[in-house]
Amino acid sequence: MYFFRLHKILPCMLKRPDLSQLSVAEKDTLITALFDQLDAMSQTMQVMKQTIQVMQSRIDVLEGQLRKDSHNSHKPPSSDGFGKKRPKSLRESSGRKPGGQQGHGGSTLKLTREPDVVVSHPLPPWCDACGEKLPTPGLIPIRRQVFDLVKPVVQVTEHLGYETHCTCGKHHRSRFPAEATAPVQYGPVIKGALVYLTQQQLLPVARTVQLIEDLYGVALSTGTVQTCIAQAARQLTPSYEQIARAIREQPVVHFDETGQRAEARLRWLHVAGTAQLTWYFTHDKRGQLAMDDARILPGFKGVAVHDGWASYRDYDCTHALCNAHHLRELIYLEETTQQPWARKMIDFLRAAKKEADEAKSEEMFIGRKRLAYLRQTYESILREGERDNPWSRIRKGARGKVKQTPAVNLLNRLRRQSEDVLRFLEELDVPFDNNQAERDIRMSKLKQKISGGFRTVTGADAFAVIRTYVATLRKQGRNVFAALTGLFQDQIADPVIG
Repeated sequence: MYFFRLHKILPCMLKRPDLSQLSVAEKDTLITALFDQLDAMSQTMQVMKQTIQVMQSRIDVLEGQLRKDSHNSHKPPSSDGFGKKRPKSLRESSGRKPGGQQGHGGSTLKLTREPDVVVSHPLPPWCDACGEKLPTPGLIPIRRQVFDLVKPVVQVTEHLGYETHCTCGKHHRSRFPAEATAPVQYGPVIKGALVYLTQQQLLPVARTVQLIEDLYGVALSTGTVQTCIAQAARQLTPSYEQIARAIREQPVVHFDETGQRAEARLRWLHVAGTAQLTWYFTHDKRGQLAMDDARILPGFKGVAVHDGWASYRDYDCTHALCNAHHLRELIYLEETTQQPWARKMIDFLRAAKKEADEAKSEEMFIGRKRLAYLRQTYESILREGERDNPWSRIRKGARGKVKQTPAVNLLNRLRRQSEDVLRFLEELDVPFDNNQAERDIRMSKLKQKISGGFRTVTGADAFAVIRTYVATLRKQGRNVFAALTGLFQDQIADPVIG
């Protein structure tokens, strides 16, 4: 009987049973059932607590991802969206007003002494006020010049040669220039322009064809453009290999890589560059296999500046890490955790960069005592950060490493690779960041935005060869269009190596 009554009591915990109506056995059963229910509720609450912790961790991760943009992470500016905040430069303010500075020479159009065309605007012979004849000897010239483009025209040049047979039987034939190998063909200027527009200015092939037709009235096919690109890549292969050999001998080289689509699949564009040289290489892989095939890092004895991608560590050379990446990560941590050590490290790195730049501009070096002080400051900030962010020992899965917070991961890298982080202080020819490689690789991303991917791997390889050549010439202040035009006249302008 009491089991039936207990069934009535337990579901409604808010209604207190009349204990006076229960027997001793019923009370004992009720107490046991209540303890069982408490145990079940405790287990349920423990599961709910763990679930809430997992969900909270997931929410923190997702909110952290939403807070990331180009100013505090490795994400590109194109991913910021339309509602992005005003960009914050990683550089400190110089205190100067925007625009031209005092003492800056500037540039403006000036009258030329020998204009191509002179158009006269004579005065009327009579004064429109009094009707008298205007005095001719008193005319004062007023010069105004208009600089404009001449209407583009296509010039057809006919090369007339001859052939004959000598009385001895030998056949003689006139020699034609390199650009006249067939009865009818396009000249070196058009071919150079096609390569220039597609490889330097990154126009899609179809739009290049449209541009040439609109400006010059010449209807080209897309196949003609592709043929010119392929021809340029073949002729520039020796220069491409020459630049690769030169980069291997440089004391400091910047490295980076980015995704690139060809034949509707992901491939990788690798770059190695200096202030005067640029070299691109395409490959199916991103890591060590691609770097081995590129044949730059194997055997490289200089300083490799990069963003910390693990594959670079497989090479026995001196390394320097990009501190612009570190600053972005530190800014993110400061914004999300408000931990003081992050702001201190930001200020330290910026001040250290300024000190290195000043020493470099004065052709001096940073003394040993000063270096020791800077390293002590760096270590002190790391210790503060490590106190605020202890290592997690809780394994969330059955396998793998214990997952750490972004702050712990960054502190670990800054501690473990401190020599490479601060190398710019001891070796002043080593830059603070890897911006050189990022600038070199930016044009390929721009091409991807404008034109999309490459239809063939051959086209991607040709782009790497030609961009290596034109980017190097551009760094050296050479005229890229003139060089590409000369290319189709068998007059290759070799870049300066050394």
